[in-house]
Amino acid sequence: MTDPVAGGSIFLARSARLGAELMRALKIALAVFVACLIGSALISAQEGHPLKGSWLGTWGPAKTHSNDIVLVLNWDGKAITGTLNPGTDDAPIKNATLNPDGWVVHLEADVKDKSGMLNYVLDGKIENLSFQNRTIVGTWKNQRESGQLKISRQ
Repeated sequence: MTDPVAGGSIFLARSARLGAELMRALKIALAVFVACLIGSALISAQEGHPLKGSWLGTWGPAKTHSNDIVLVLNWDGKAITGTLNPGTDDAPIKNATLNPDGWVVHLEADVKDKSGMLNYVLDGKIENLSFQNRTIVGTWKNQRESGQLKISRQ
């Protein structure tokens, strides 16, 4: 006949072992979950400079008449560089600043026209900064005309 006390000891030993294995599995699952959270936060934080990327939109002297605009901007760690309307009539950005107080953007580019060079100045504010498709809304001007500007990052 078996000893009832010894049978109880075996049951307690198995329960303790099972509890320890369950606790170890729970710790591993928790560590994997925390690692995934940290990894996703780091990936989203790797987006880079708020102006970096391709921007598409319109600018014009009036809301009823506007022209398409394309900006390709880059950040090299020291300066904002880029091109206004890349292609055959492109113009390099010659001066660019971003003031993080209010996220105010200032861009300048010289564009060759039939009558000579025009200095374009674009001033605006970044809206929806926390989104991938943020926008810059503001104004533009040159020596002859001025108007509204709205571009969105692609």
